[in-house]
Amino acid sequence: MDLRLRAYDSLDELQTVRPAWDDLLTYYAPATTFSTWAWLSCWWQCFGKNRELYVLTLWDSTSLVGLAPLSISTERVGWFSLRVLRLMGDGSGDSDNLDLPVRPGFEPAFAEAILRELKQRRSRWSICQLNTLPPDSRVGACLAELLSSSWALLEYSTKSSAVTLPDSWDAYSQTLASEDRQNLTRYTRRIQKRYPTTRIYRCTDPNQLPICLQALFRLHQGRWQSSGQPGSFGSPERREFYAGLSRCLLERGWLELWALEVEGEIAAVQFAFRYREKVFQLQEGYDHKRSSDRLGFVLRGAVLQQLISEKVRTYDFLGGEDPYKLRWGAREGHYRHLHFAPRFGLGGAWLQFVDKARRCKDWLRRTLPSSAWRWLHNVNASVRSRLT
Repeated sequence: MDLRLRAYDSLDELQTVRPAWDDLLTYYAPATTFSTWAWLSCWWQCFGKNRELYVLTLWDSTSLVGLAPLSISTERVGWFSLRVLRLMGDGSGDSDNLDLPVRPGFEPAFAEAILRELKQRRSRWSICQLNTLPPDSRVGACLAELLSSSWALLEYSTKSSAVTLPDSWDAYSQTLASEDRQNLTRYTRRIQKRYPTTRIYRCTDPNQLPICLQALFRLHQGRWQSSGQPGSFGSPERREFYAGLSRCLLERGWLELWALEVEGEIAAVQFAFRYREKVFQLQEGYDHKRSSDRLGFVLRGAVLQQLISEKVRTYDFLGGEDPYKLRWGAREGHYRHLHFAPRFGLGGAWLQFVDKARRCKDWLRRTLPSSAWRWLHNVNASVRSRLT
Protein backbone atom coordinates (compact mmCIF):
# COMPACT_ATOMS: atom_id res chain seq x y z
CA MET A 1 0.00 0.00 0.00
CA ASP A 2 1.44 3.35 -1.08
CA LEU A 3 1.00 5.73 1.89
CA ARG A 4 2.61 9.16 2.25
CA LEU A 5 2.90 11.27 5.39
CA ARG A 6 2.93 15.04 4.97
CA ALA A 7 3.31 17.77 7.61
CA TYR A 8 1.77 21.27 7.52
CA ASP A 9 3.09 24.18 9.57
CA SER A 10 0.78 27.10 8.66
CA LEU A 11 -2.95 27.64 8.64
CA ASP A 12 -2.86 29.03 5.10
CA GLU A 13 -1.13 25.89 3.86
CA LEU A 14 -3.48 23.67 5.85
CA GLN A 15 -6.52 25.36 4.33
CA THR A 16 -5.68 23.70 1.00
CA VAL A 17 -6.49 20.37 2.68
CA ARG A 18 -9.91 21.53 3.85
CA PRO A 19 -12.04 19.70 1.21
CA ALA A 20 -10.15 16.45 1.88
CA TRP A 21 -10.47 17.09 5.65
CA ASP A 22 -14.25 17.48 5.38
CA ASP A 23 -14.43 14.33 3.28
CA LEU A 24 -12.38 12.35 5.82
CA LEU A 25 -14.80 13.21 8.63
CA THR A 26 -17.70 11.69 6.68
CA TYR A 27 -15.94 8.31 7.01
CA TYR A 28 -15.08 8.71 10.70
CA ALA A 29 -18.04 7.68 12.86
CA PRO A 30 -16.75 9.18 16.17
CA ALA A 31 -16.17 12.61 14.56
CA THR A 32 -17.43 15.65 16.48
CA THR A 33 -17.35 19.43 16.06
CA PHE A 34 -14.01 19.48 17.88
CA SER A 35 -12.32 17.74 14.91
CA THR A 36 -13.67 20.07 12.24
CA TRP A 37 -11.86 22.80 10.35
CA ALA A 38 -14.39 25.32 11.70
CA TRP A 39 -13.51 24.64 15.33
CA LEU A 40 -9.74 24.19 15.02
CA SER A 41 -9.08 27.06 12.61
CA CYS A 42 -11.05 29.51 14.78
CA TRP A 43 -9.24 28.24 17.85
CA TRP A 44 -5.84 28.63 16.22
CA GLN A 45 -6.50 32.19 15.11
CA CYS A 46 -7.22 33.17 18.73
CA PHE A 47 -4.87 30.94 20.75
CA GLY A 48 -2.10 29.94 18.35
CA LYS A 49 0.08 33.03 18.78
CA ASN A 50 2.85 31.37 20.82
CA ARG A 51 2.51 27.91 19.29
CA GLU A 52 3.92 26.16 16.25
CA LEU A 53 1.53 24.31 13.97
CA TYR A 54 2.54 20.71 13.27
CA VAL A 55 -0.32 18.91 11.51
CA LEU A 56 0.44 15.40 10.23
CA THR A 57 -1.61 13.96 7.38
CA LEU A 58 -1.54 10.51 5.83
CA TRP A 59 -2.49 10.05 2.17
CA ASP A 60 -3.05 7.06 -0.05
CA SER A 61 -2.93 7.37 -3.82
CA THR A 62 -6.27 9.21 -4.03
CA SER A 63 -7.35 10.66 -0.67
CA LEU A 64 -6.61 11.81 2.86
CA VAL A 65 -6.84 8.80 5.18
CA GLY A 66 -5.56 10.19 8.49
CA LEU A 67 -5.29 13.57 10.25
CA ALA A 68 -3.27 14.38 13.39
CA PRO A 69 -3.77 18.12 14.09
CA LEU A 70 -0.89 18.88 16.45
CA SER A 71 0.90 21.95 17.76
CA ILE A 72 4.06 22.63 19.78
CA SER A 73 4.51 25.15 22.58
CA THR A 74 7.15 25.90 25.18
CA GLU A 75 5.59 25.47 28.62
CA ARG A 76 6.71 25.73 32.20
CA VAL A 77 6.48 22.27 33.80
CA GLY A 78 7.49 22.06 37.44
CA TRP A 79 10.89 23.72 37.76
CA PHE A 80 11.84 23.80 34.08
CA SER A 81 10.49 24.34 30.55
CA LEU A 82 9.56 21.63 28.06
CA ARG A 83 8.59 21.62 24.41
CA VAL A 84 5.06 20.22 24.64
CA LEU A 85 3.35 18.56 21.70
CA ARG A 86 -0.45 18.76 21.98
CA LEU A 87 -3.50 18.22 19.89
CA MET A 88 -4.49 21.43 18.13
CA GLY A 89 -7.27 22.95 20.25
CA ASP A 90 -5.75 21.86 23.57
CA GLY A 91 -4.14 24.18 26.09
CA SER A 92 -6.71 26.96 26.51
CA GLY A 93 -9.38 24.98 28.37
CA ASP A 94 -11.96 25.39 25.59
CA SER A 95 -11.88 22.05 23.74
CA ASP A 96 -12.92 18.52 24.69
CA ASN A 97 -13.21 15.32 22.70
CA LEU A 98 -10.12 16.08 20.59
CA ASP A 99 -9.18 13.26 18.25
CA LEU A 100 -7.16 11.99 15.29
CA PRO A 101 -9.68 11.18 12.52
CA VAL A 102 -8.85 8.22 10.29
CA ARG A 103 -10.52 6.16 7.59
CA PRO A 104 -11.53 2.66 8.69
CA GLY A 105 -8.74 0.14 8.16
CA PHE A 106 -5.91 2.69 8.28
CA GLU A 107 -5.67 3.01 12.08
CA PRO A 108 -2.52 0.86 12.68
CA ALA A 109 -0.68 2.31 9.69
CA PHE A 110 -1.48 5.88 10.75
CA ALA A 111 -0.41 5.31 14.36
CA GLU A 112 2.88 3.78 13.19
CA ALA A 113 3.48 6.65 10.75
CA ILE A 114 2.87 9.24 13.50
CA LEU A 115 5.37 7.63 15.89
CA ARG A 116 7.91 7.16 13.14
CA GLU A 117 7.69 10.87 12.30
CA LEU A 118 7.91 11.93 15.94
CA LYS A 119 11.02 9.81 16.46
CA GLN A 120 12.68 11.45 13.49
CA ARG A 121 11.72 14.94 14.76
CA ARG A 122 12.33 14.35 18.47
CA SER A 123 14.62 17.39 18.65
CA ARG A 124 11.49 19.56 18.14
CA TRP A 125 9.56 18.30 21.20
CA SER A 126 10.14 16.93 24.71
CA ILE A 127 6.79 15.46 25.69
CA CYS A 128 3.52 14.72 23.90
CA GLN A 129 0.18 15.20 25.68
CA LEU A 130 -2.85 13.84 23.83
CA ASN A 131 -5.65 15.09 26.09
CA THR A 132 -9.42 14.47 26.14
CA LEU A 133 -9.36 11.72 23.53
CA PRO A 134 -12.79 10.05 23.28
CA PRO A 135 -12.72 6.47 24.63
CA ASP A 136 -13.51 5.12 21.15
CA SER A 137 -10.62 6.98 19.47
CA ARG A 138 -9.28 4.37 17.07
CA VAL A 139 -5.84 5.87 16.55
CA GLY A 140 -5.63 6.57 20.28
CA ALA A 141 -6.06 2.86 21.00
CA CYS A 142 -3.37 1.92 18.45
CA LEU A 143 -0.96 4.52 19.82
CA ALA A 144 -1.42 3.28 23.40
CA GLU A 145 -0.54 -0.25 22.32
CA LEU A 146 2.55 0.82 20.36
CA LEU A 147 3.78 3.20 23.06
CA SER A 148 3.66 0.68 25.90
CA SER A 149 6.73 -1.19 24.72
CA SER A 150 9.48 1.39 24.17
CA TRP A 151 8.28 4.84 25.31
CA ALA A 152 7.71 6.50 28.65
CA LEU A 153 3.91 6.46 28.87
CA LEU A 154 1.41 7.87 31.36
CA GLU A 155 -2.25 7.14 30.72
CA TYR A 156 -5.22 8.28 32.80
CA SER A 157 -8.87 9.23 32.40
CA THR A 158 -11.16 12.08 33.42
CA LYS A 159 -14.94 12.12 33.68
CA SER A 160 -17.47 13.29 31.15
CA SER A 161 -21.24 12.87 30.90
CA ALA A 162 -23.99 12.82 28.30
CA VAL A 163 -27.74 12.24 28.06
CA THR A 164 -29.14 9.70 25.61
CA LEU A 165 -32.38 11.20 24.28
CA PRO A 166 -35.42 9.07 23.40
CA ASP A 167 -37.92 9.64 20.58
CA SER A 168 -40.35 11.80 22.53
CA TRP A 169 -40.44 14.42 25.27
CA ASP A 170 -42.94 12.34 27.26
CA ALA A 171 -40.57 9.38 27.25
CA TYR A 172 -37.67 11.59 28.32
CA SER A 173 -39.56 13.42 31.07
CA GLN A 174 -40.45 10.07 32.62
CA THR A 175 -36.74 9.43 33.17
CA LEU A 176 -36.49 12.52 35.40
CA ALA A 177 -37.18 12.48 39.12
CA SER A 178 -40.81 13.35 39.90
CA GLU A 179 -39.64 16.46 41.79
CA ASP A 180 -37.74 17.72 38.75
CA ARG A 181 -40.68 17.04 36.41
CA GLN A 182 -42.99 18.99 38.68
CA ASN A 183 -40.50 21.82 39.16
CA LEU A 184 -39.98 22.17 35.42
CA THR A 185 -43.70 22.73 34.91
CA ARG A 186 -44.05 24.90 38.01
CA TYR A 187 -41.12 27.23 37.32
CA THR A 188 -42.00 27.57 33.63
CA ARG A 189 -45.52 28.71 34.54
CA ARG A 190 -44.20 30.95 37.28
CA ILE A 191 -41.80 32.75 34.92
CA GLN A 192 -44.55 33.19 32.31
CA LYS A 193 -46.87 34.63 34.94
CA ARG A 194 -44.25 36.86 36.56
CA TYR A 195 -42.85 38.10 33.22
CA PRO A 196 -45.70 38.15 30.65
CA THR A 197 -43.38 38.92 27.72
CA THR A 198 -41.11 35.92 28.31
CA ARG A 199 -39.77 34.21 25.20
CA ILE A 200 -37.26 31.45 24.50
CA TYR A 201 -35.53 31.35 21.14
CA ARG A 202 -32.57 29.97 19.22
CA CYS A 203 -30.24 32.49 17.61
CA THR A 204 -30.51 32.04 13.83
CA ASP A 205 -29.89 35.62 12.64
CA PRO A 206 -26.28 36.81 12.19
CA ASN A 207 -27.37 40.30 13.28
CA GLN A 208 -28.71 38.87 16.53
CA LEU A 209 -25.54 36.94 17.27
CA PRO A 210 -23.51 39.76 18.94
CA ILE A 211 -26.44 40.53 21.27
CA CYS A 212 -26.77 36.91 22.42
CA LEU A 213 -23.01 36.51 22.87
CA GLN A 214 -22.68 39.71 24.88
CA ALA A 215 -25.50 38.46 27.09
CA LEU A 216 -23.66 35.15 27.55
CA PHE A 217 -20.44 36.94 28.52
CA ARG A 218 -22.23 39.34 30.88
CA LEU A 219 -24.36 36.71 32.63
CA HIS A 220 -21.59 34.15 32.94
CA GLN A 221 -19.15 36.68 34.35
CA GLY A 222 -21.74 38.16 36.71
CA ARG A 223 -22.58 34.80 38.18
CA TRP A 224 -18.98 33.72 38.80
CA GLN A 225 -17.68 37.09 39.94
CA SER A 226 -20.50 37.31 42.49
CA SER A 227 -18.98 34.22 44.15
CA GLY A 228 -15.41 35.56 44.01
CA GLN A 229 -14.33 33.62 40.89
CA PRO A 230 -12.81 35.23 37.77
CA GLY A 231 -15.13 33.60 35.22
CA SER A 232 -14.23 32.21 31.80
CA PHE A 233 -14.94 35.29 29.70
CA GLY A 234 -12.56 37.73 31.33
CA SER A 235 -10.11 36.68 28.60
CA PRO A 236 -10.26 38.80 25.39
CA GLU A 237 -8.94 35.80 23.43
CA ARG A 238 -11.81 33.62 24.62
CA ARG A 239 -14.44 36.23 23.76
CA GLU A 240 -12.87 36.62 20.32
CA PHE A 241 -12.85 32.84 19.88
CA TYR A 242 -16.54 32.50 20.73
CA ALA A 243 -17.43 35.34 18.37
CA GLY A 244 -15.52 33.90 15.41
CA LEU A 245 -16.57 30.32 16.13
CA SER A 246 -20.24 31.29 16.45
CA ARG A 247 -20.22 32.92 13.03
CA CYS A 248 -18.69 29.81 11.47
CA LEU A 249 -21.10 27.44 13.22
CA LEU A 250 -24.13 29.58 12.39
CA GLU A 251 -23.21 29.57 8.68
CA ARG A 252 -23.18 25.76 8.75
CA GLY A 253 -26.37 25.38 10.75
CA TRP A 254 -24.46 23.88 13.68
CA LEU A 255 -24.93 26.61 16.28
CA GLU A 256 -27.26 25.94 19.22
CA LEU A 257 -27.20 29.30 20.98
CA TRP A 258 -30.38 29.66 23.04
CA ALA A 259 -31.69 32.61 25.03
CA LEU A 260 -34.45 33.20 27.57
CA GLU A 261 -35.67 36.76 27.44
CA VAL A 262 -37.80 38.43 30.12
CA GLU A 263 -39.23 41.92 29.85
CA GLY A 264 -37.14 42.57 26.74
CA GLU A 265 -33.82 41.57 28.38
CA ILE A 266 -31.90 38.32 27.97
CA ALA A 267 -31.75 36.68 31.40
CA ALA A 268 -30.33 33.23 30.55
CA VAL A 269 -28.19 31.89 27.69
CA GLN A 270 -26.91 28.45 26.76
CA PHE A 271 -24.12 28.02 24.20
CA ALA A 272 -24.01 24.65 22.44
CA PHE A 273 -23.45 23.26 18.95
CA ARG A 274 -24.69 20.35 16.89
CA TYR A 275 -22.84 17.72 14.89
CA ARG A 276 -24.85 15.01 13.22
CA GLU A 277 -27.28 13.70 15.86
CA LYS A 278 -25.37 15.12 18.85
CA VAL A 279 -25.52 18.46 20.63
CA PHE A 280 -22.60 19.54 22.81
CA GLN A 281 -23.32 21.92 25.69
CA LEU A 282 -20.29 24.12 26.37
CA GLN A 283 -21.14 27.31 28.31
CA GLU A 284 -24.09 29.02 29.93
CA GLY A 285 -25.01 32.05 31.96
CA TYR A 286 -28.05 33.27 33.83
CA ASP A 287 -29.03 36.29 35.92
CA HIS A 288 -27.81 35.31 39.38
CA LYS A 289 -29.94 38.07 40.91
CA ARG A 290 -32.99 36.09 39.75
CA SER A 291 -31.72 32.74 40.98
CA SER A 292 -35.05 31.90 42.64
CA ASP A 293 -36.68 31.89 39.18
CA ARG A 294 -34.49 28.94 38.08
CA LEU A 295 -34.00 30.56 34.67
CA GLY A 296 -31.22 28.23 33.51
CA PHE A 297 -33.27 25.20 34.59
CA VAL A 298 -36.32 26.34 32.62
CA LEU A 299 -34.25 27.21 29.55
CA ARG A 300 -32.54 23.79 29.48
CA GLY A 301 -35.90 22.03 29.70
CA ALA A 302 -37.24 24.01 26.73
CA VAL A 303 -34.07 23.39 24.71
CA LEU A 304 -34.15 19.64 25.37
CA GLN A 305 -37.81 19.45 24.39
CA GLN A 306 -37.06 21.16 21.07
CA LEU A 307 -33.96 19.06 20.37
CA ILE A 308 -35.86 15.83 20.99
CA SER A 309 -38.52 16.94 18.49
CA GLU A 310 -35.69 17.47 15.96
CA LYS A 311 -34.43 13.90 16.50
CA VAL A 312 -31.22 14.81 18.33
CA ARG A 313 -30.07 11.61 20.02
CA THR A 314 -27.35 12.78 22.42
CA TYR A 315 -27.05 15.86 24.61
CA ASP A 316 -23.41 15.91 25.67
CA PHE A 317 -22.40 17.84 28.80
CA LEU A 318 -18.71 17.24 27.94
CA GLY A 319 -16.15 17.12 30.79
CA GLY A 320 -16.60 17.64 34.50
CA GLU A 321 -18.42 16.07 37.43
CA ASP A 322 -21.16 18.61 38.17
CA PRO A 323 -23.99 16.88 40.08
CA TYR A 324 -26.73 18.85 38.27
CA LYS A 325 -25.95 16.96 35.05
CA LEU A 326 -27.09 13.69 36.61
CA ARG A 327 -30.49 15.22 37.38
CA TRP A 328 -31.03 15.57 33.62
CA GLY A 329 -30.33 11.88 33.10
CA ALA A 330 -26.67 12.13 32.14
CA ARG A 331 -24.67 8.92 32.15
CA GLU A 332 -21.07 9.05 33.26
CA GLY A 333 -18.39 8.58 30.61
CA HIS A 334 -14.72 9.43 30.36
CA TYR A 335 -11.96 10.95 28.28
CA ARG A 336 -8.64 9.24 27.67
CA HIS A 337 -5.35 11.07 28.18
CA LEU A 338 -2.11 9.73 26.68
CA HIS A 339 1.14 11.42 27.73
CA PHE A 340 4.36 10.03 26.30
CA ALA A 341 7.99 10.89 25.63
CA PRO A 342 11.25 9.20 24.69
CA ARG A 343 12.13 7.04 27.66
CA PHE A 344 15.61 8.50 28.16
CA GLY A 345 15.16 12.25 28.17
CA LEU A 346 13.81 15.14 30.19
CA GLY A 347 10.22 14.47 29.10
CA GLY A 348 10.47 10.80 30.07
CA ALA A 349 11.94 11.69 33.48
CA TRP A 350 9.12 14.17 34.08
CA LEU A 351 6.47 11.57 33.21
CA GLN A 352 8.00 9.11 35.66
CA PHE A 353 7.94 11.78 38.38
CA VAL A 354 4.30 12.65 37.63
CA ASP A 355 3.33 8.98 37.67
CA LYS A 356 4.94 8.41 41.09
CA ALA A 357 3.35 11.59 42.47
CA ARG A 358 -0.07 10.49 41.20
CA ARG A 359 0.32 7.04 42.80
CA CYS A 360 1.38 8.63 46.08
CA LYS A 361 -1.62 10.97 46.00
CA ASP A 362 -4.00 8.06 45.38
CA TRP A 363 -2.44 6.12 48.27
CA LEU A 364 -2.81 9.07 50.64
CA ARG A 365 -6.43 9.59 49.57
CA ARG A 366 -7.21 5.95 50.37
CA THR A 367 -5.22 5.85 53.62
CA LEU A 368 -5.69 9.17 55.41
CA PRO A 369 -8.84 10.09 57.35
CA SER A 370 -11.07 12.41 55.34
CA SER A 371 -10.35 15.37 57.65
CA ALA A 372 -6.58 14.94 57.25
CA TRP A 373 -6.93 14.59 53.46
CA ARG A 374 -8.97 17.82 53.24
CA TRP A 375 -6.38 19.68 55.33
CA LEU A 376 -3.54 18.42 53.13
CA HIS A 377 -5.50 19.28 49.99
CA ASN A 378 -6.12 22.85 51.23
CA VAL A 379 -2.45 23.33 52.15
CA ASN A 380 -1.41 22.17 48.67
CA ALA A 381 -3.92 24.49 46.99
CA SER A 382 -2.66 27.42 49.07
CA VAL A 383 0.97 26.73 48.15
CA ARG A 384 0.12 26.37 44.44
CA SER A 385 -1.81 29.65 44.42
CA ARG A 386 1.18 31.49 45.93
CA LEU A 387 3.53 30.02 43.37
CA THR A 388 1.31 31.20 40.51
